Amino acid sequence: MNIIPATNEYLIEFLVGLLNTPSPTGYTEKAIVYIEEALADFPALEVTRTRKGGLVAAWEGKSSTSPRGLTAHVDTLGAMVKEVKANGRLKLTKLGSFPWNTVEGEGCTIFLQDGESMRGSILIKAASVHVHGKDVGESKRDDDHIEVRLDACTTSQEKTLELGIEVGDFVAFDPRVEIVNGFIRSRHLDDKAGIACLVTAIKSLHEAGIKPAQDTIFLFSNYEEVGHGAASGFPASVGELIAVDMAAVGKGQASDEFNATLCVKDSGGPYHHSLNQRLRKLAQEHKIPFKVDIYPYYGSDGEAYWRAGGDVAVALIGPGVDASHNYERTHMDALTATTKWILAYLLS
Repeated sequence: MNIIPATNEYLIEFLVGLLNTPSPTGYTEKAIVYIEEALADFPALEVTRTRKGGLVAAWEGKSSTSPRGLTAHVDTLGAMVKEVKANGRLKLTKLGSFPWNTVEGEGCTIFLQDGESMRGSILIKAASVHVHGKDVGESKRDDDHIEVRLDACTTSQEKTLELGIEVGDFVAFDPRVEIVNGFIRSRHLDDKAGIACLVTAIKSLHEAGIKPAQDTIFLFSNYEEVGHGAASGFPASVGELIAVDMAAVGKGQASDEFNATLCVKDSGGPYHHSLNQRLRKLAQEHKIPFKVDIYPYYGSDGEAYWRAGGDVAVALIGPGVDASHNYERTHMDALTATTKWILAYLLS
């Protein structure tokens, strides 16, 4: 069996566009539309929405004996306005799990209730070295010491409220996408890189005029960062599920930025051994570069489906991503390897 080569140019173009489309958990509609419009180019797919806003694409395969599911999540880390402070700045509450120091100094966009948006910066309260001296380095980075400085003429709560900002407004962190020497550097590669691999695999098969081996459901979930993204959205007929999400790179890990990774265990326990073995064999047969790894501080949409009662075999693969839940980076080699692995699975 020959694996249809993925289109790297398309993968990068799609990924950059998605990275530049804000989608903090709870505010993912624009990114869902972006994916939906891309999938409209593939008439073999039947595309629908879940009630909680996720996107489902069903593809009739050559056989219906063992329907399959694949999932990746479009929601990212972000924040919401918790309070408009007396000085006109904003106190935030987190969306997802990350320390505040990973976004300190980052630009952000606040989405107002009337559909408009406003720019700002995430700073500690004692931000100026010339004013606060050593307190800048020693200040806590927590909910009470981090604030948004708005790019608007306001120094009071009253003026900020007059601008239209309210408690509950969503806040997206700037991705700052840059491509250098095959590296893709950006926030939110978790898990927009996984979505790009899935959509590119779909495009590759569609352009070759080939159906997947089995009926396949693709779920692009929108609440993974808060733990329940793919808890619903798959029909009961699905017997196995591949979650496509980033692989964590760092000290003590086998993963790197140049390979796809098979995660065999994370904070929720081991994944399905038999399905893992099939994926290893497929990668070896097709000479797909991959690593095998374990992540102690990690959970996936596959586990969300298990916890919701999904009676399926679950495995987790994805491209290696450095500095996860920070300013992330991966390499084109890892994205290509992951896409080819998805293709090998779809055709097997």
